[in-house]
Amino acid sequence: MSMGALAGLRVLDAGQIIAGPFAATLLGEFGAEVIKVEQPRIGDQGRGSALEFAQNARGKQSITLDLRRPEGQELFRSLVARSDIVVENFLPGTMERWGLGYDALAAVNPGIVMLRISGYGQTGPYAHKYSFDRIGMAFAGLTYVTGFPDSPPVRPGFFIADYVTGLWGAFGVLAAIHSRDVAGTGRGQMIDMSLYESVWRLSGPLAASYAKHGVRRERQGNTMPGVSPADQFLTADGHYLVLHAGTDRVFARLMETIGRQDLVSDPRFATRTQRNASMDELHAVVGAWIGQKTLAEGLATLEQGGVPASPVNSIADIFADPHFAARDNLLRVTDQALGELVQPGITPRLSGTPGRVTGGAPLLGEHNDAIYLGLLELPPERYRHLMDTGVI
Repeated sequence: MSMGALAGLRVLDAGQIIAGPFAATLLGEFGAEVIKVEQPRIGDQGRGSALEFAQNARGKQSITLDLRRPEGQELFRSLVARSDIVVENFLPGTMERWGLGYDALAAVNPGIVMLRISGYGQTGPYAHKYSFDRIGMAFAGLTYVTGFPDSPPVRPGFFIADYVTGLWGAFGVLAAIHSRDVAGTGRGQMIDMSLYESVWRLSGPLAASYAKHGVRRERQGNTMPGVSPADQFLTADGHYLVLHAGTDRVFARLMETIGRQDLVSDPRFATRTQRNASMDELHAVVGAWIGQKTLAEGLATLEQGGVPASPVNSIADIFADPHFAARDNLLRVTDQALGELVQPGITPRLSGTPGRVTGGAPLLGEHNDAIYLGLLELPPERYRHLMDTGVI
């Protein structure tokens, strides 16, 4: 088996719940050694959500360490001296109060890369505020535009801010490692990530449209500005089918497929701008055709006609779908506490150094002996003292 792309890197994961730990998980899946640093007897707050914790801690080692105590801080700095990356998502200022801010850690190890995740960033008037995934999405403007015009804003169905922040964070770490090791600076750096900025970066031309044209985008249900026909349509057997035919070429193929070639030259639908202005009429035509088909019939006909379409999958549909199975998107992982679990597979797919999951989530403090007696080479008597006094 090939070495992981990030083999040789050591990560100290001092994160909690999702965003920070997920960034470390991604690095670990591609070969980095990840040591999860957890509060003695309590552990990561995410352990309270067992299935999600099992997924976001897979393949890691776990040590216990009380970062609030001077002896714990000393041990953490010793680990930093032997590591490449630190991940944390405490409220800004917390690590500084413990003597573990970036400047302090860089003094111990100038090459350390520190990923810092928070609700609003390390600076700015809101830096001191607490936040969670739902707060980040609302502050970034995503919640405002999600839902139907005559209904309250709707929370998206996944933890988008947490997971996307972890993804951006892992990207930032790799950029910093490249700067240190390939560009040749030899120095690490701090990466300042916030939940809201991660979502805001996904907002497309929302800012440009407002600044240039004064457009304040409102909730539009299942439609998108400038894209028609594109919607979720109910089939004859009670399922939903989504299609996207927003370009001229695909629109023409769709009209041919449903037997309405006459609409291609209809002045109401001849251009993208006209189709968007007449969206309701166009969607009524498409919806009437789909409403006479079963999901399987509609999908097969649209595929044959070269029109992008998909079922609106539930998790049960995903488990039954052969493409998810063929792409190893449903990964079976054996967890020490929960047994066999099914989790999302590895993304992205590298041809030469593919990622892999080396095991399930660790038990709390499972690797204390290996890290403290092995990596740090603590004298056994000191190790026992630290355990007896609750530092580890």
